[in-house]
Amino acid sequence: MRGNDQMIATLNKLLAEELTAINQYMVHSEMCDAWGYEKLHKAIEKTAIDEMKHAEKLIGRVLFLEGTPTVTKLNPVSIGKDVKAMIENDLAAEGSAVPAYNAAILQAGEVKDAGTRVLLQEILVDEERHADWLEAQRDQIAQMGLQNYLALQVA
Repeated sequence: MRGNDQMIATLNKLLAEELTAINQYMVHSEMCDAWGYEKLHKAIEKTAIDEMKHAEKLIGRVLFLEGTPTVTKLNPVSIGKDVKAMIENDLAAEGSAVPAYNAAILQAGEVKDAGTRVLLQEILVDEERHADWLEAQRDQIAQMGLQNYLALQVA
């Protein structure tokens, strides 16, 4: 089924964000693993896997709409030098993803593409959950101090 060209372009922009997020989360996850923060490693790794699933769904939708998925474009990856910077960088990425998905949902409604709208709404819920988790980590660091927070991240 041939889809709207602008909607396909938007899906490819969202795909670039997801592919970028996968890379950023995977590096952060592996850094936490190397530093011995097993709980944080596992939590961030799970988020990276969620982002992989989002990318897979977006690729599938672009193909369904008879478009060509763009998998070679990444946005700048922001690797944190420490756990606090990682959380801030990841929160900034999610902070831009949520409005991007909201805008894409509106666009899907405007072009009368209900299937894409439903897919984007499902991904949006995950992105909001990711942002909420990152905000909670940031708040825990602020409330208990970085050293106490990190001590809780060791398995």
